[in-house]
Amino acid sequence: MKKIAVLPGDGIGLEITLEAVKVLKATARKFDLQLELKEGLIGGAAYDATGSPLPAETVALCRESHAVLLGAVGGPKWDNLPPDLRPERGALLPLRKLLGLYANLRPVRVFPPLAGASSLKPDLVAGLDLLVVRELTGGLYFGEKKRERIPGGFRVVDTLEYTSQEIERVTRLAFAMASRRRGKLTSVDKANVLESSILWREIVSNIAAEYPGVTVEHMFVDNCAMQLVKNPGQFDVILTENMFGDILSDEASVLAGSLGMLPSASLGGKVGLYEPSHGSAPRHAGQDKANPIATIMSVALVLRHSLEQEEAAAAIEGAVAAVLDGGYRTYDIMQPGLQQVGTQAMGELIAAAVEAL
Repeated sequence: MKKIAVLPGDGIGLEITLEAVKVLKATARKFDLQLELKEGLIGGAAYDATGSPLPAETVALCRESHAVLLGAVGGPKWDNLPPDLRPERGALLPLRKLLGLYANLRPVRVFPPLAGASSLKPDLVAGLDLLVVRELTGGLYFGEKKRERIPGGFRVVDTLEYTSQEIERVTRLAFAMASRRRGKLTSVDKANVLESSILWREIVSNIAAEYPGVTVEHMFVDNCAMQLVKNPGQFDVILTENMFGDILSDEASVLAGSLGMLPSASLGGKVGLYEPSHGSAPRHAGQDKANPIATIMSVALVLRHSLEQEEAAAAIEGAVAAVLDGGYRTYDIMQPGLQQVGTQAMGELIAAAVEAL
């Protein structure tokens, strides 16, 4: 029996998680998987109920599970809370730390029917399949922060900190991923300006000798941002630090047609955390409008990385492809002449496609 913690969170998180669970249950029936799913509170919903965006009960539930499936957190309702109680900072960052999740995987795959939905020309994105590996527990997001008054205003400090061990562990994971894919790794930094990036480049270069089958290139982050829209097909695995990876993976998501198509997996500890790369989109909540595919594809990553069920993971990905081939689209990836469906209908179509495969 494999235990999965389900944390719907806020905004559209409730709707998209419901559909992802629907697909997961269909897959479990198809492949005779014994799963136990249990819901917990996180984010603004948790704060409203308990006074904390990350209750101790939720932390315990996650630690007792084999994987965590998260919807999304945050919204304007909680924007005026003290920083440590806001859902994004008070829930997501601590949970990643508590679970020891140091690497975020964001696969960007363009399904053939969606090549025309990308913001780029179809011939630039056709067949695109890249993976962003983002360091998750260091950098500016976790360094010391302070604000102090000075004559005429304020002085603020955000500290960018990394240890060699933090860089080494995510680098080795990225090399392992590249060795199982097409054998190319692009390490992204800003080594012409930042001391942290100089160390980053040194460590990546040293570890490269352990993986002779992987071709390595170093690229400045500003050039990488440009190359992602100029020639994205050149990339296989992109390795980068926390903030750069946050920005670049969101940019790369548009290549697939919508941020609603981009799943993610956070790994490193005993329990993996899986979630769509988009936010809670509160203005779309409760409208049966949001695209659940990123969350459904995150379920495929649960099966692949935490439960070691590759055939089941591939079945979900195949079901998504089949539904898209059938001409069904949510609003964010809609194209002329196709059939637009809502959140619930898309989930039901994919669940049915899993069982029909």
